[in-house]
Amino acid sequence: MQRTRIKICGLTRPQDVQAAVAAGADALGFVFYPKSPRYVTAAQAGALMSALPPFVSTVALFVNASIDEVRAVAAVAPFAQLQFHGDETVEQCAAIAAAVGRPFMRVFRVRPETTGADLLAEEALCRAASPLFSSLLLDTFVDAYGGAGKVFDWSVIPSELAPRVVLSGGLTVDTVAGAVRQVHPYAVDISSGVEQAKGIKDAAKIDAFSAAVRMADHQA
Repeated sequence: MQRTRIKICGLTRPQDVQAAVAAGADALGFVFYPKSPRYVTAAQAGALMSALPPFVSTVALFVNASIDEVRAVAAVAPFAQLQFHGDETVEQCAAIAAAVGRPFMRVFRVRPETTGADLLAEEALCRAASPLFSSLLLDTFVDAYGGAGKVFDWSVIPSELAPRVVLSGGLTVDTVAGAVRQVHPYAVDISSGVEQAKGIKDAAKIDAFSAAVRMADHQA
């Protein structure tokens, strides 16, 4: 049985971090994009990360940030992995990851015309560019940075790529089980789907999301 990993993104409060950990989240995402309603400062994120138990991974989400900006965050908030969610080139992602010595995920925003070959080519490009590349995170293309709660056509994901990707984009408590059964991704990523309001998580929704993923794993 495959165990689908769970990433809860956009955490801003201690109680939400605790809820995600209690629900068995494998990774927690922190947003360092000032225009996001889920933005946290390096100091705020550092305080939240310092309360985490071992073996819960921390992911720092950046949008078009400079090497110096990422370095400044890394000095205060000891994140384990980078997530690039803007218009960064593969070379820029590789350079920033090398500068702070962290692996990185690169977000690929899937458009209606995107093909499976496009996804495989993007992954190959990233792997060739840096040994620190860890995974593509697949999200739905919208004319903005960050998730918009919209789903893309999961059938575009090649079966050989699926076990290596992080699936995002409009997942909810109600849809994630179907996503896990259809796609069999390595991990699922959710932010707005487990919120009461932007940046404010709902512990019951986090619990229900985690339970839905676990149930789908058993049924897969």
